[in-house]
Amino acid sequence: QVQLVESGGGLVQAGGSLRLSCAASGRTFSTYAMGWFRQAPGKEREFVAAISRSVSRTYYLDSVKGRFTISGDNSKNTVYLQMNSLKPEDTGVYYCAANSPSGAHTVPRMTYEFDYWSQGTQVTVSS
Repeated sequence: QVQLVESGGGLVQAGGSLRLSCAASGRTFSTYAMGWFRQAPGKEREFVAAISRSVSRTYYLDSVKGRFTISGDNSKNTVYLQMNSLKPEDTGVYYCAANSPSGAHTVPRMTYEFDYWSQGTQVTVSS
């Protein structure tokens, strides 16, 4: 079992930056691959970024490549999502999620692949 608590959301103007943090407790953090998802009003939850439990591999939604960076610090049991050059279409509730894959370099990307979820934090980008 693992508990995920995220922070760092808020209101920002287009072009601005935010950094989301997700702290994990419970089992050893390094056994989990971590991901970030978001959900806009009236839309399905979508994948944003993920990092392998080895923290050596990452994967991004095409629309955030070059703007968002996912990173992990196993010593702090925390995963981060640095979001730069934010756009109004990035608005939504952001969730972090944990998965315990068999491979150290596996990067899960589908909602059903993740076992644990945070409570979500609102990110609003104004135009």
